[in-house]
Amino acid sequence: MIELVPLLMFLAVCGLLMFGYPVAFTLGGTALLAAGLGIVAGAFDPELLRAFPDRLYGIMQNGTLMAVPLFVLMGVMLERARIAEELLVNLARVFSRVPAGMAVSVVVVGALLAASTGIVGATVVTMGLMSLPTMLKRGYSPTLASGTICATGTLGQIIPPSIALVLLGDTLSNAYQRAQLSAGIFNPQPVSVGDLFVGAIIPGLLLVTAYIIYLLFVARHQPADTGDGGQVNLSQTLMSLLPPIALMLLVLGSIITGIATPTEAAAVGALGAGLLAYSRGALKWQRAGEVGRSTLQVTAMVFAILIGASLFSLVFRGYNGEELVTGFFTNLPGGVIGATLLVMLAIFLLGFILDFIEITFVVVPIVGPVLLAMGVDPVWLGIMIAINLQTSFLTPPFGFALFYLRGVAPESVATAAIYRGVMPFIAIQLLVLCLLAIWPALATWLPGYLS
Repeated sequence: MIELVPLLMFLAVCGLLMFGYPVAFTLGGTALLAAGLGIVAGAFDPELLRAFPDRLYGIMQNGTLMAVPLFVLMGVMLERARIAEELLVNLARVFSRVPAGMAVSVVVVGALLAASTGIVGATVVTMGLMSLPTMLKRGYSPTLASGTICATGTLGQIIPPSIALVLLGDTLSNAYQRAQLSAGIFNPQPVSVGDLFVGAIIPGLLLVTAYIIYLLFVARHQPADTGDGGQVNLSQTLMSLLPPIALMLLVLGSIITGIATPTEAAAVGALGAGLLAYSRGALKWQRAGEVGRSTLQVTAMVFAILIGASLFSLVFRGYNGEELVTGFFTNLPGGVIGATLLVMLAIFLLGFILDFIEITFVVVPIVGPVLLAMGVDPVWLGIMIAINLQTSFLTPPFGFALFYLRGVAPESVATAAIYRGVMPFIAIQLLVLCLLAIWPALATWLPGYLS
């Protein structure tokens, strides 16, 4: 019975989260309850809990995680200062003569916004409020409009620089080091978040390009009234387009070239977003306070979940949960392929009830070391997990992106229309996922070439 405690802990967490309990307290509370009952029954060594303060100190010392509040600040600043909204309006004017020009501009702006925030809910809600009413007025069907916005909102999982990749990179780095130590390599090399950013560039561009090709195909065979965005003011358009795009390229380029670490690049991005907002007169005291509060809320949520997940992982390992998982995957038919398929399926299903932060901090530390010990490339695994979660958040009936858009969409947009609208984009994402599985070099070639 004792050997089943790790499984019962995991099931208890999933069950409590479905009832709406806070994630951080659910993880920590479940771990403490399991540890307490184990100590009373003599099945858990209380000395293991002495490692928890060291883990907390390690979290506070982790320089990579400092990028989280800085990237959040950058994204919130671009959103609250209406820089993203101005970017959308001007891009729509540029593409006004192109079939499905408004939808194409939504994909481009949404990709930039998703990359800067990395939070699916924030991007879907923002794009839904900014672009959905306009697209409906211009004659786009509710199905196409809602599907485009939902799919674009999930791009934050894969397009760098994104919080999802920062957290996933840090977690995979720890898992990779554990896997190397278990293999007898006593000088383990960490997984660089920069490598994960670089590895995500080609898959991210593939997704954005596939989205645009699909929209152009639909516009050709089912013409939508995209309307005339009016006369294009070239200087005004360039002034709105170049600064935010240059900021994104500066942040990502400094990481790729090795000039700056992800944390340093995030600091530059946050400062640049603040200067952009100030130069446009959008950084008033009240708005600066709103940006600070939003950044603090998201950052506190992330680190509270990380602390709870750290305690959960400690107790999980204290009950020999890692050995249980390793034995299960080792005995699976199909070897590493069978194990990877099962993990991807499990993560996809868990994406219906857990956000990417919970999956990154709870699920990946459990299954990551096993797959990495079996020879799976950590960068490829990270990109596969990111796209897998992106697809899960888009899939009816439980996809988070669908719920977020439903909350801000007009009543005239039926839920069934939202569900139908995302289906082609789900097919596109599954296609890219299959391409990555067949040709892992799509994710691993560029990091290897640049290194």
